[in-house]
Amino acid sequence: MRRLAIHCWLLAVGCLLLGSCGPEGDKFRLSGRLRNFNQGEFLVYSPDGGLVGIDTIKVRDGRFSYEKEVRKEVTLMIVFPNFSEQVVFAAPGEEVEIKGDATHLKEVSIKGTDENEELTKLRMRVNKLTPPEIPAAIAQFIEENPTSIISIYLLDKYFVTAKTPDYVEGQRLAALMLKANPDNGRLRKLEKQLEGLKNSRLQASLPVFSTTDINGKKTDNSLLKGKIGVITTWATWNYQSTDIQRKLRKLQKKYPEKLSLISICMDGDKRECRKRSDHDSLLWPIVCDGQLFQSPLVQQLGLFEIPSIVVVDKQGKIIARDIEQNNVEQEIEKFLK
Repeated sequence: MRRLAIHCWLLAVGCLLLGSCGPEGDKFRLSGRLRNFNQGEFLVYSPDGGLVGIDTIKVRDGRFSYEKEVRKEVTLMIVFPNFSEQVVFAAPGEEVEIKGDATHLKEVSIKGTDENEELTKLRMRVNKLTPPEIPAAIAQFIEENPTSIISIYLLDKYFVTAKTPDYVEGQRLAALMLKANPDNGRLRKLEKQLEGLKNSRLQASLPVFSTTDINGKKTDNSLLKGKIGVITTWATWNYQSTDIQRKLRKLQKKYPEKLSLISICMDGDKRECRKRSDHDSLLWPIVCDGQLFQSPLVQQLGLFEIPSIVVVDKQGKIIARDIEQNNVEQEIEKFLK
């Protein structure tokens, strides 16, 4: 009897020790190592509400570890210093590991859960395809896996927020997915995004909107009337977008009577947005509601990337979208001359 008691005690201790190695309860753990990346940090946010705002992941000697409490399966986006992103699917009590080379981020592997491993396999296969072949391969995966969280991510990445989006195909796939999973809130939001994007296509009239800027002042379409109007998204942690704001500041000084600007800051913390706006002397309406890509204004205007740019003419028609960073000044100045 005494031996049995000792055995049971040892077994219990062993279980506790084993359990302590992984995340507890509702916590999700992400760890990994990247070669050719010594020290720094990654940013992490969630497009489906898994996180409030933005977190950071510290990297030392190429190694990193991140733990977060999650109540359900959620999508996390890891933002690397070169502004490229890597998706990770997080679930309560799960642990995943990222390995790879910082100079070849497209080839990093993610292991630990079925979803992350399945997407890694798909990503490796897509890396071998030519650009024209990729949409068909992604659509096939979505059709075969309409209820998967992976498919929601793929629909967004390849048909909604892509540089050359396909809203018609996106709506077809979204309808197919909703039929298989009608209660999925993220899919419903994507469906609304597709509608917003369709309404903000080139030559369409800018959707009517009304919001409040960080100073509590009303901001709406009327601010753009009679001028060339530019609406952008930016974030304090995204160099490309802050650089665009500085270029727009130069243009506003040069064409004060011809150019009207509205910027939407995608930071989760309004204080950081205000601090950066003051530092960079952004003297036009800055909107920051802390809701990131879930912001009603962002969805209404179809601005789902950082940075995003929409240019409207004096009559309020959309005449340009998502201009390349290096050509922002030249392209917008064409409309001002």
